[in-house]
Amino acid sequence: MKPTALPNKLVSSNHLVSERGPETSEFEFALIMVGNAFNRWMVRCMAAAGAPDMTAVEVSLLHHINHRDRPKKLADVCFVLNIEDTHIASYALKKLVARGFVRHAKNGKEAFFSATDAGRKLCARYREVREQCLIDSLGETGLRNDEFGNAAALMRAASGMYDSAARTATSL
Repeated sequence: MKPTALPNKLVSSNHLVSERGPETSEFEFALIMVGNAFNRWMVRCMAAAGAPDMTAVEVSLLHHINHRDRPKKLADVCFVLNIEDTHIASYALKKLVARGFVRHAKNGKEAFFSATDAGRKLCARYREVREQCLIDSLGETGLRNDEFGNAAALMRAASGMYDSAARTATSL
C-alpha cells in the first residue's frame, strides 16, 4: 500500500503515514522535534545556571529528586519520569551524588535520594534562568499558558497510548 502524502505537513517518515490516521505521523515528528529541543534546552539552561556538562537525564532527575523536598527511591523516580532502563537513572544519580547535588541514604535495603543544599540552590538558579529565557519569551510566541496545559494533557494521554502499544508490540 502506497503511503498517504500529507501536503503541507511535516513528517519524518512518509513511509509510516497511515490512511487511517495521517496526523499521527505529523504528531510523531513534532514529538521528536520537541523532545530534542527540550533536552537541549534543559542542558543549556543548566549550564547557564552554573552546572555545565550535565545530561538531560541528570537535569530531569535532579529536578524530580528536589521536588517536594522528600527522599525518593530509584524505582519511584523511574516510574514517575517513565524511565524504563533503571541503569541509566542509577548511573546519572551516581554522577549527581559525585557532583554534590544529590545525597543517597540507605534505609534497610532501600536507597533513598534527596537533594543537597547545593542541588537545591542549583535548581533555584535554573528556575531563574528559565524565567528569564523561557517564560519571559512566552508572550512573544503568541502561545498562551492554557495552550501548554492542553498540550500537556494530550501528551500524557499519548504517553499512555504509546506505552500500551509498546506492551502489545512486545507480546507479538
